[in-house]
Amino acid sequence: MARGDKRDAIMRAAERLFTSRRFHEITLDEVAREAHVGKGTIYLYFRDKDDLFFQVATSGFDELCDRLRQRVPGRAPFERQLLRACQAINTFVRRRRHLFRMMQSEDVRMALCRGRVHERWEERRRQITSAVTEIIRRGADEGKVRTDVPPQVMAAFLLGMLRTLARDLEDEPDSIRRPELVVELFMRGAGHADASVTTRAG
Repeated sequence: MARGDKRDAIMRAAERLFTSRRFHEITLDEVAREAHVGKGTIYLYFRDKDDLFFQVATSGFDELCDRLRQRVPGRAPFERQLLRACQAINTFVRRRRHLFRMMQSEDVRMALCRGRVHERWEERRRQITSAVTEIIRRGADEGKVRTDVPPQVMAAFLLGMLRTLARDLEDEPDSIRRPELVVELFMRGAGHADASVTTRAG
């Protein structure tokens, strides 16, 4: 088995195991058996079990960015780009549900961490936000998106809606669990067009 193939085999084995049981229940011996490599081979690529989990989780960001590059047409109008991006993210979450859960788990853990490992996580995480931010910025340039809110904030709101769709609405019917609905709510809002909203307190 080639060097790169061994690393991929270890990561695939780790993903299967880490999503089957709790983190503390998995040993590197099990990962080695599942990957059909010696335990020492794991240490050629990963410092320890924490590093292995971290690298598997962050690989999800790379995979998702690749999917966005492949599925979002660079020269398309803004709303088509936005819909394609939301569809790509939703497809990733549905097809790679176990990896997505690892990413969510690590995101919670990283919120409590500081130092270089936290910075590495945030760097990878920002790849997705940056990709969506560029789409939102295009919408602002086309006059389709409000400009009083920074595009990176709008991107964070949109990604939050997509996370909710993926994580919290599993029991809802398919008519609700659609990325098209997320785009509609994001672009048009939840209120009726004639509804008045007071934002001042008191």
